[in-house]
Amino acid sequence: MATGQKLMRAIRVFEFGGPDVLKFQSDVAVPITKDHQKGDRVFTAGTISGGYAEFAVAADDTVYTLPEKLDFKQGAALGVPYFTAYRALLHSARGKAGESVLVHGASGGVGLAACQIARAYGLKVLGTAGTEEGKNIVLRNGAHEVFNHREVNYIDKIKKSVGEKGIDIIIEMLANVNLSNDLNLLSYGGRVIIVGSRGPIEINPRDTMAKETSIIGVALYSSTKEEFRQFAAALQAGMEVGWLKPVIGSQYPLEKAAQAHENIIHSSGATGKMILLVS
Repeated sequence: MATGQKLMRAIRVFEFGGPDVLKFQSDVAVPITKDHQKGDRVFTAGTISGGYAEFAVAADDTVYTLPEKLDFKQGAALGVPYFTAYRALLHSARGKAGESVLVHGASGGVGLAACQIARAYGLKVLGTAGTEEGKNIVLRNGAHEVFNHREVNYIDKIKKSVGEKGIDIIIEMLANVNLSNDLNLLSYGGRVIIVGSRGPIEINPRDTMAKETSIIGVALYSSTKEEFRQFAAALQAGMEVGWLKPVIGSQYPLEKAAQAHENIIHSSGATGKMILLVS
């Protein structure tokens, strides 16, 4: 390593595997910025050098101004959750004011972002969570109603709430558990937007036929540069107006990144966006 090279603390990965392959190192070279890699107060949904570090490099067309009213912890909770929620709700589902949306698994980072966006854009917002704390957070962040998805009869409660029409849009965080129920909750022309899934599930395709419903998958990084710019403009407006307020959940020092991943895998229910602290 060159003499005088600035060093930083960072997580490095040298092989495929579980959380244990996330290795903390304190002697990683600080990345050197080039043209079009700025040092302003910004947030991003992706970096060039890797985000699990004290310093990171990102191209200037992938970073967006972080307003002074939001701190860096909130900035860390913006990029992937809010861009994903916006793409799911307004790009893929083409959600419109006056429609209803169920955010299935609403207490995590993407779920809360979806609730805030949906409420701001004039949709009726329903959410599910697995704990009382989670339910309360969802209600404080845009949902009109929230249901405990650990209750045996919670689907019946949702059906009673929405009536015969059903739900126009479902933002689904755990499709391998919920997709079959989702199809039975939809309205005519309703759509399930799959944001997350941890395995297979058996469904009856006939459940999509009578009401001509759709199942649509979402991958954030399928977005074009122009779409990212559109999403960013809408979200930055939300920050300025005040409805976009990231909720911070569990916080881990950088050296505990592997433990954070273990906890994600085995969590009984998220409350807010998990973040890593670098100082």
